[in-house]
Amino acid sequence: MFTGIIEEVGQVEAVNHDGLSIAATKVIDDLFEGSSIAVNGVCLTVTSKRGGSFDIDVVPETLRRSNLGKLVIGSAVNLERSVMIDGRLDGHIVQGHVDGTGVIASIDLDGDALLVRIDTPVSILRYIVEKGFVSVDGASLTVVNCDPKGFMFTLIPYTRANTVFRSRTVGDVVNIEIDVIAKYVEKLLSNS
Repeated sequence: MFTGIIEEVGQVEAVNHDGLSIAATKVIDDLFEGSSIAVNGVCLTVTSKRGGSFDIDVVPETLRRSNLGKLVIGSAVNLERSVMIDGRLDGHIVQGHVDGTGVIASIDLDGDALLVRIDTPVSILRYIVEKGFVSVDGASLTVVNCDPKGFMFTLIPYTRANTVFRSRTVGDVVNIEIDVIAKYVEKLLSNS
């Protein structure tokens, strides 16, 4: 489990047919083989570690549901280690089980912040509500508003500077994880 509070922006060092190597500085110290780590919001398992980088496997289901298949050497990625049971839950409950992707439709200045619009399929939008939370590329964000085609969130300067959002542009594909509680409620109500 994760919180959506990005700890570091890492960099892809190598891409192969079934995995990635990622360079990191902050999260690397207490990673070990078998550790869970969220990469752009996708929960993955560390398969090996050496010096300042670690390896992860990426399976076809992950590639179908996320933007990880678009990564190339040099790509920046959001990194978050799994939450420690005695730690704070500063963001929201994030499983690292990406539901799908969306496309950045617009980025507008809003005071010191950025107002970002994501277009995404109805299958994801049905779980997104104004002032609810959503995980975009692993970052815990508050939904500003939503409509039949997409939703918007505000990026404060800190989040923009310390995540992959510092280099995201209109047209980029982002990973989206919706509230798991909403999915459980829907399932329970459909069976009654």
